[in-house]
Amino acid sequence: MLSKNHNPKRHSRKYFILPYNSDLGDRAKALRKAANLSEVLFWNQVKQGKFKGLDFDRQKIIGNYIVDFFCVNCGVVIEIDGSSHDEKEEYDAERDEFLMSLDLKIIRIPVIHILHRLEETMEWLKEHEAFEGW
Repeated sequence: MLSKNHNPKRHSRKYFILPYNSDLGDRAKALRKAANLSEVLFWNQVKQGKFKGLDFDRQKIIGNYIVDFFCVNCGVVIEIDGSSHDEKEEYDAERDEFLMSLDLKIIRIPVIHILHRLEETMEWLKEHEAFEGW
């Protein structure tokens, strides 16, 4: 069993084979610095292996997109959907299609679930099929 403070080994090979647009580096860094409350709350639940001993990144560049959270161990993208996704259904669908073409799994969590039902949401996530075997 992994300790709560276990720092999981990064799966570098999986991590570095993903397409990466280096032009987005400054934007990703700015997004990390300007994280909204729901992202900070979620990050505090998954950073440093706190969630099933898995390795997560915030604002990870994958191709021409920046995803909210990425778990390299099992190829899972987690998006916290709030008002920034309103009226962006076509963009989100195109992005999801691209990410799925890389064999990544996408989990969308409504911001309200993070803000008002965090514990319940994390329990649901622990049981999610994308994390089976972890």
